[in-house]
Amino acid sequence: MSNHSDPFFQVPQTTHTTTQGPIDLPILYFDVSTLLAFFVANRDAVEAKLDGTGLRPALTLGGRALVGIAHYEYRQTGVGSYNEVGLALPVLPEAAPAPRNLIQALYGSVDERYLGFHVLDLPVTTPLANAGGRELWGYPKFVAPIPFHLDRKSFSSTVMDPDGHGDIFSLSGRLGASLPAPPMSLVLYSHHQGKLLRTNVNVRGRVNLRRGRGLQLRVGESTHRMARNLRDLGLDRARPAIVMDTHRFQSRLNAGVHEGVSRAAVANATRPGARPSTA
Repeated sequence: MSNHSDPFFQVPQTTHTTTQGPIDLPILYFDVSTLLAFFVANRDAVEAKLDGTGLRPALTLGGRALVGIAHYEYRQTGVGSYNEVGLALPVLPEAAPAPRNLIQALYGSVDERYLGFHVLDLPVTTPLANAGGRELWGYPKFVAPIPFHLDRKSFSSTVMDPDGHGDIFSLSGRLGASLPAPPMSLVLYSHHQGKLLRTNVNVRGRVNLRRGRGLQLRVGESTHRMARNLRDLGLDRARPAIVMDTHRFQSRLNAGVHEGVSRAAVANATRPGARPSTA
């Protein structure tokens, strides 16, 4: 799984400077475990979190909208070993058409999709990962302890308040029966240098798809922004509808491109053998 000579990782890279040191883009992720949990939240609460972003909720039904929380244990990457948790909203740019085919919108060519994710909070465990995310993409990162455990029957992870004021939240419980599912490459939308930035993430692996009722999210006593976001979305004591997990996750986190460039430019930024665009 960590073979650096694999064709998936044979892409040109460019070096970018951060306050914590240089980072080569795309960042390559060779050996990763992950669990992605999807929760059902109030649509009005989701829309409130997107006010002023130029984005609107996707994956909605009536007054409800999906919210994703992704947990990662990165054992071998181009920026070292670290853990990460992302609280993210499935979104579409305000001017983008609604998808006609949900499967195509989630699993079609990453270069041709509009449906993506807008990250509200993105704690990580190392200063380099924090600086890279904040300075190159504008992601709302912060450094915090994040213990992570995933096995065949259970999962547990906690994001601790970086100021020592208790836990921000935990997600833990039993994992039920699974079905195999394809990995989902991602489109991420963030705001960088005052503009909307689109970033494609190429993913591969072998994923387990499960019902999520055996897990429960508990918001801690922390008053951190992430804890407030979780409370605002009504996720304290919530159970995910669906989870996807794997120990066989690999990815390329590409440089971002500002929205408004041509689709060909987006494709060029993520195609192996092409020169990546800079953030």
